[in-house]
Formats: sequence, structure tokens, C-alpha cells
Amino acid sequence: MPADAWSDWQPLAGQPPLTAAVLAETLDGGQTFRWSLQPDGTWVGLWSDCVARLRLQPDGRLRWSAPAQLAARVKTALPAYLGVGRDFRALADTLPWRSDAHLARCLAAFPGLALPRQPFGETLLCFLCSATKQIVQIKQMVALLAARHGQPVGRAGSLTPPIHRLPSWAELAEIPETDLRACLLGFRARYIKETALYLAARPGWLDETEQLPYPAAKARLLELPGVGEKVADCVLLFGAGKLEAFPVDTWILKAMARHYRLDGWSPAQVAHFGRTHFGPLAGLAQQYLFAWERKFGSREKLPTP
Repeated sequence: MPADAWSDWQPLAGQPPLTAAVLAETLDGGQTFRWSLQPDGTWVGLWSDCVARLRLQPDGRLRWSAPAQLAARVKTALPAYLGVGRDFRALADTLPWRSDAHLARCLAAFPGLALPRQPFGETLLCFLCSATKQIVQIKQMVALLAARHGQPVGRAGSLTPPIHRLPSWAELAEIPETDLRACLLGFRARYIKETALYLAARPGWLDETEQLPYPAAKARLLELPGVGEKVADCVLLFGAGKLEAFPVDTWILKAMARHYRLDGWSPAQVAHFGRTHFGPLAGLAQQYLFAWERKFGSREKLPTP
């Protein structure tokens, strides 16, 4: 098999059936920024030193393929990345949907929505790029960072350019801020550069933070340049699997105003309500609310005070 060939398609063992809409929301709904839908209906994604393709079968099961030289690595990493061993359907069933009509319809609309467990440092980098940007713009910035400053991890074929991973934080510390700005980062370049220098001076800081309980981990993340409440909660939810995190952005503010009458509440107040109302799996509830609001929210009106 040529080194730049793709492996044969293989079933993703243990993965529950999914709909195309739920798969799209999982991979391209604001949790991750390195997956893209191809014209043939497959998804291509990158994380860490891994590259994979996913194809949804008619029965809702996933099959995967990878560049031949990465196949062994991906076979081990992909199930962990997609959270295959974590029963998100069972977790969702413990949410208070029986007494929350809006949450109930969100769960019904996106059955089996999962939260990929992404590399912690990559998640921090991606969400530092996210401030005031839409998903498509974040993906563009992240792709430029990888193409211009990340090391190649393989090829998708003999006629395609190399596929690049994202630069590590150690590598980012060596890149001039002007070069980062050239990746369309704008003011975010300064935060990324300052964070890279902060981390360079504190070896092991990210690994230690990832292992801490949610309150302590969040407090540490808030020490970083450019990291506010929302970014910290996103990093902990999507990069550390801390499901008590409840990120609050404009979509969630709209959702909570429409369906929980929290008009005029601050993001901090909404986040506290979310963690209290939805409990220790508030972050999973947040993803259902977020998905619903993006897909259906524009059809609804705010309630009359």
C-alpha cells in the first residue's frame, strides 16, 4: 500500500446509531473546528497527530478510514476522541427533561448528541480564536495556523498537499505575533502569544490544570490572557470532559431568555442558573440547548414579559 494511501473503511466498534443531523452537530456545531464535510458525504477531521475520515452508514453506524501511515494510531485514538465508551444517551436521560418541556424537545431533536474529548491544549488554542467570531471564521483561522505553523502529519493522497497538525504551545511561543496576525487572528494574536509565553514559563501547567476539579481548573484558566468565563468553560467542557461547565454565549443567552425567562440576566447569572437547574451534567444540557437555538431559534419569538 502506498504511504499516502488511505486505509480500508472499518466499523467504529461500540458506537451507537446516529442520524446525519446529530453527527453534523457533533462535528461541526461549535465544539470542534477541524472537521469538514466533503462532497461525497464523508467527514474529514484532524486532532493532535491524527487524521481520519468518517462515513455514516444507512443503519446509523460509523465507519472510519485514515492515511495508511496513521491508521494504527487512529484506531486507538478515534474511539476515545469521539467518546465512544461514554454512554451519552444514558447521561442525557438523567437530565431534568421530565420537568423541563423545552429541554425534552431539545433531546428529542438531537438524540445521541455526543461531546468529543479533544486535546486540552488544542481546545484552548481554538477557543482563544473564537472571541466574537462565527464557526466558519474560527475554522478558517485554525486552518491557517495549522497550514503555516504546524508540522505535517501525512497526506490524503499523492496529489494533495500535506495535512498539518496545529502548532504546539511551545512552537507558538517561538512564532512572532506579526506572523500570528497573518493568520487572520486580529487582536487574538496577542492573547495567543502571551498565553504561549505564560505556558512556556510553566512546564506541565496545562496537564496539571486538566486534572484539577472544575472550580480549580477554571480559576487557573482565567489567569491566562484572553480567557474569560465563556472560553474557560468551553475549554473545560470540550477539552477536559468536565460536564458541569456551562458555557454562555449569545446563543445560550437567547435560549435562556426565550425558554427560561432570564431576560436581561448577565452571562455569569445565566451560567449559575444553568449549573443549578441542569445539575452536574449542565454542559451536556448546554449542547442540546445550543444546537436547538442555532437550528430552530430564529423561528421563535421572545416571550412577552
